[in-house]
Amino acid sequence: MRAIVTVIGKDQVGIIAAVCAMLAENNVNVLDISQTVLQGYFTMIMLVDLSGCSVPFSSLAELLENGGQERGLSIRIQREDIFNAMHRI
Repeated sequence: MRAIVTVIGKDQVGIIAAVCAMLAENNVNVLDISQTVLQGYFTMIMLVDLSGCSVPFSSLAELLENGGQERGLSIRIQREDIFNAMHRI
């Protein structure tokens, strides 16, 4: 299964490293990544592969959300099929 991870917050050193470390610790593979900084705000969208994930999806979502809060970021994960359904025109 694949999922979309979004990260938004004030730009700071180490955001990509921190998010990738949280994913790697749970055996989640990053397939694609797009990031930018706009007027001091960092935004990132990642496509990830959850097929080898070592924890349930809900636990991973909570881990990412809590890790983001510790850094002043909003980190969310959503299953790819749900993301696509919500953004279909």
